[in-house]
Amino acid sequence: MGPWPVNVPDTGQGPMLRHSYVDSMNLTTPTALFWGALAIPIVIFYILKIRMRRIPVSTVMFWEQIFEEKQPRSIWEKLRHLLSLLLQLAFLCLLVTALSDPFFSWEERDKRRIVLVVDNSASMRATDVEPNRLRVAKDAAAEMITSLRVRDEMAIISAGTQPKVICGLTGHQRTLRNALESIPETDGPTRVADAVELADRLLADHPKGNVAVLSDGGFEGADELAQRDNVVWVSIGTAAKNVGITRFQVRRSLLDPIGYQLLVEARNHSDEPVECRLELELDDEIVDVIPLKLEANGTWSQVYDKTSAQGGHLVASLDYEDALSADNSASAILPERRRIPVVLVTEGNLFLEHVFVANSLVDLTVTNELPEKIPGNVVVVYHKKLPDKLPAGNLFVLQPETSTDLWEAGDVIESPIVAKQDKNSDLMAHVRLDNVLMPEARQLTAKSEITALVSSAEDHPLYFSIKRDSGSVLVFSVNLERGDLPLRTAFPIMMSNALAWFEGSGGELREAVSTGAVAEIDLPDNLLSAGGETASELILQAPDGGGQRVPVANGKTTIGPLDWAGVWRLKPALASDGESQPQQPQLEIACNLADPAESDVRVIEDVTPNQTSLTAGIGGRPIWFYLIVIAWIMTAIEWYLYQRRWIS
Repeated sequence: MGPWPVNVPDTGQGPMLRHSYVDSMNLTTPTALFWGALAIPIVIFYILKIRMRRIPVSTVMFWEQIFEEKQPRSIWEKLRHLLSLLLQLAFLCLLVTALSDPFFSWEERDKRRIVLVVDNSASMRATDVEPNRLRVAKDAAAEMITSLRVRDEMAIISAGTQPKVICGLTGHQRTLRNALESIPETDGPTRVADAVELADRLLADHPKGNVAVLSDGGFEGADELAQRDNVVWVSIGTAAKNVGITRFQVRRSLLDPIGYQLLVEARNHSDEPVECRLELELDDEIVDVIPLKLEANGTWSQVYDKTSAQGGHLVASLDYEDALSADNSASAILPERRRIPVVLVTEGNLFLEHVFVANSLVDLTVTNELPEKIPGNVVVVYHKKLPDKLPAGNLFVLQPETSTDLWEAGDVIESPIVAKQDKNSDLMAHVRLDNVLMPEARQLTAKSEITALVSSAEDHPLYFSIKRDSGSVLVFSVNLERGDLPLRTAFPIMMSNALAWFEGSGGELREAVSTGAVAEIDLPDNLLSAGGETASELILQAPDGGGQRVPVANGKTTIGPLDWAGVWRLKPALASDGESQPQQPQLEIACNLADPAESDVRVIEDVTPNQTSLTAGIGGRPIWFYLIVIAWIMTAIEWYLYQRRWIS
């Protein structure tokens, strides 16, 4: 059926025929009407009579009496079969019409384009509503999908760590529901504003276009976004209180060889003071338990000094039940301190011996003989006495008196004054030599390129490093026996920095990243060459065990955005099956929900959305739904009448 013309009477300007389109009912699938042919066998079954079997009896007198008693005595009894037939035909007519999916012509003219923006950020995991906010948002979105009219189009966008089109524009409700259910929970930040911009591009200025945002509004600018004309805001959640760890970092101490420092920050996102406990664990062993008293809407921050030569996973956890559990714990990676074998070649110097003995990570061997061969993992410290040609390996030369293949020894520099010091070098961290008494130093002229760490006023290098393919070399030309440097705190720090530099442990701070972050990672050599060749890609393993391949370029890789809080791992990839071997090295990256905006799960009460409704159809359902309901009601009526023997 379609619109038809309507004649309009003459208005005095001559006869005319105007066409006005009247709303009519159309069918989405007209071919479904062919199922109406099933009425023919239904009628035939009602017309057919069962042929009775002939059986000889002695008399028909009693049968005639029964026949007379059972003869129809009223019009109603005669129509019992006809009423049953009409009910069956009406039931078939309703089903066939429902299969043809009828719709009104105004639905075609007023078809809409709707984009659902579902916030799946960390705050949507809050359990102030059962079972959590994301589930409630999905249920509300499912109702909108169910209310779609014929010709309506809908798309779905997730607005968590990174806005993503989950399903493009379609009117197929099952596809939309499956896409909606596939939206995962995340620990990432909210990206609703970016998702709405993406939704506007999908709407493409459609005259009946709307964006339905299902969010708790935990982001800046939520109120302005909710009042937009084409935005339908569905607020999820309540003003729930929450306490969360918003910062957790660890670094090795630059003063204590086995020490480390912890930075912990916690916030109370409620209007009431909170008392709880903060537990610190290193590889499942309790390090400390700290009682906390947080003021209303207050922030607590503290730095703790701890000691442990063993590295591992540091975990901070709050012993407090609240609406969001994702920010009640945080992780950090503590780098392991390996023991360093040191060979001290000297004719005798108690200051040197004691500064290495005091370092609990050093295995010290003292000798006055020049070693012929140096193992790759040993640091050799030469004091005064030197070979003419320095061997391969890591060498620390103190107070040299003779020339070698790397430099020429010159005259003694009397009372050198420190004029330049490389403050950006890890070797000079927390070390100041400009106030140290230095009676004399040896003038050295390098034969190759050096990196000056400390220079005199005459631009003579007093402390410098040399990079070689066969090992690194550090040279300190100041006389230790006549100056007061061995008595200063700078001396053990300088020695500790040098050993850490030889070990390549410059990463004293392995920073924990925030969820949703994209990080560029400098890869260690053992991870790059784990398979015998330089790796071109690695496996990034998520905290839940899932993995993905990431490319490697120039010894670095870029990972992220990281959706989940926990420990992520970079592992070597096998070309055959893409899995990593357990015995091979790996690099761990801690990721925490360190976003105060996500930890504050209180729904913004002053958000005033517009009152646009997306409910469509008659009562929010398509016409075929009600036809099916009526058909089942008629079936129930027929069953009731048959049981009461009103029809047969």
